[in-house]
Amino acid sequence: MDLQKIDFGATGIKAILQNISFILSTVEFSCPLDRAFAWRPDIDAPLPIVQARTRAKIMEAIRTYEPRAEVTRITFQGNELEGQLKPIVKVRIRDGTP
Repeated sequence: MDLQKIDFGATGIKAILQNISFILSTVEFSCPLDRAFAWRPDIDAPLPIVQARTRAKIMEAIRTYEPRAEVTRITFQGNELEGQLKPIVKVRIRDGTP
């Protein structure tokens, strides 16, 4: 989802996916009115530990801030040697969501 242009009138599934994209692009402590909003990336740890912690943090952030969605899978792309790790998150919209 492209956050370059936010659709303030988004509804339904489009709004949910836009919210998830916003959560994933926001680092914890960067939101002035809710310092705990979003998630905090892990740094300076072995890759398997970073991946496990990142999965848990992303799942918790989505569960907390967009409960209409359920994380079904998180994989990672990136370059270990350059310290790049990009999470790819797949979600399922919960039943009963308008």
